[in-house]
Amino acid sequence: MQALSTDRVIIIGAGLGALYAALALAPHPVLMISPDPLGEGASSAWAQGGVAAAMAQHDSAAAHAADTIRAGAGTVDPRVAAAVTAEARRHILDLTDLGTPFDRTAEGGYVLSREAAHSVARVVRVKGDQAGAEIMRALALQVRATPSIQVMEGVLASALLRAGGRVTGVELMRAATGASEPVRLSGPAVLLAGGGSGGLFEVTTNPPRICGQAIGLAARAGAVIRDAEFVQFHPTAIDVGHDPAPLATEALRGEGAVLRNAAGTRFMTGVHPDAELAPRDVVARAVFAEWQAGRRPVLDTREVLGAAILDSFPAVAQACLSAGVDPVRQPIPVAAAAHYHIGGAETDAAGGASLPGLWVCGEAASTGLHGANRLASNGLLEALVYARRCAGAIAAGLAPPAVSEEVVLPDLAPAPAPDPALVARLRRAMTAGAGVIRTAEALRRTLAEIAALEAAQPDCAPFANMTATATLIVAGALLREESRGAHFRSDFPQAAGETGQSSRLTLVEALEIRARAVRAPA
Repeated sequence: MQALSTDRVIIIGAGLGALYAALALAPHPVLMISPDPLGEGASSAWAQGGVAAAMAQHDSAAAHAADTIRAGAGTVDPRVAAAVTAEARRHILDLTDLGTPFDRTAEGGYVLSREAAHSVARVVRVKGDQAGAEIMRALALQVRATPSIQVMEGVLASALLRAGGRVTGVELMRAATGASEPVRLSGPAVLLAGGGSGGLFEVTTNPPRICGQAIGLAARAGAVIRDAEFVQFHPTAIDVGHDPAPLATEALRGEGAVLRNAAGTRFMTGVHPDAELAPRDVVARAVFAEWQAGRRPVLDTREVLGAAILDSFPAVAQACLSAGVDPVRQPIPVAAAAHYHIGGAETDAAGGASLPGLWVCGEAASTGLHGANRLASNGLLEALVYARRCAGAIAAGLAPPAVSEEVVLPDLAPAPAPDPALVARLRRAMTAGAGVIRTAEALRRTLAEIAALEAAQPDCAPFANMTATATLIVAGALLREESRGAHFRSDFPQAAGETGQSSRLTLVEALEIRARAVRAPA
């Protein structure tokens, strides 16, 4: 295995957090590692709703923080909520300066949408449902134009390097074949910004590569993973048989779209006082219950939007039309789908992980903002805030900026990629046993299946990263004998008190739980 070194900060990922952090680190030299072309394959680019921020005169950061805490089901860190929401406005203004074409009113203000569990309209959007793609496009242009940033595309981080108790670099593989004989690359700091875990589930809204590998990197290196069991399921993925499932943004419900079942009954009015604008976990369980009962749920936009959906929400309209559904005249079939991993590598206020030398931002991180149930459109906000904080903390430990040579990897021989059949089995197992509704028996079966799948391809690092994250999700769900936020146990359907505790697991501890599940009698 060849070893290289660089004086560039190594950023794993190419989503919103990675791009924003790279720009914030300039002129310090940076190396961005991305398996896909810059701006492609990242969950950030698929985000439809936008960025939550108190931009209206009648709104405030304090009200935004209060909504965040309320939606988080008793485990949000109130200090984190207050600090992040206080920064939100500044990041919107900075993104505007960087070229993001946010929707504006005739008077020059920002067009704001209301999404689930927000008390007011505060989601800043672009072209209705194009926020993620347009923000990513603006940042990618800036990154390409910044001389201090090297972007290495088609390369996958397979492991973190450790020495002397700290993270010192990464193992890299060519991504064209999925994997290769790795190269060890050491650097002054590593920022992990590689996305979440939705692709571990059979029904997901995430891009194909977003399958737990980033969290798995941190876990396999020994990092503490917080709240792994909290996976948010989006209630309105467009159910037309596509993998991944296209998303029908919550902004549609903010505009007044309603959920009905096959009989035409509007079922959310009997579930929660806020009906379609109830917290995501409530809506997701209700949609799942209708789907499971064979009363195929639909999102009806016809009365409130009609033909306006074609221009106001073009991504949703195109996804429907390409599948033979005309949203102007037909309701949109929907299902609950794995959407956002709330848990992740535990970080401090500066984005530092439990391992020195490692920082984490974006969906792979657990900062304390989301608690047990992420407030809609707080995901992009958290990525922005902590990307900049990580950049500041990393820069504080670097020498003054200097010109740096670009990293050049040698030609690498291909090695086995994750077996698609094993990945498919893993996704089926996670959906069946650790999906919207969970039980102890199903969770134990899922842990046993993960162990069997891991043993079937033991020498594939990318697959090991996936099974590590899957193990942590399921082990955390088995330990949490209550229902709270996005985590619902039908055998423990009530929360164990108004407030709760975050879970903290290392991979070693999760593997011990898995081993006990494997040994347990059937």
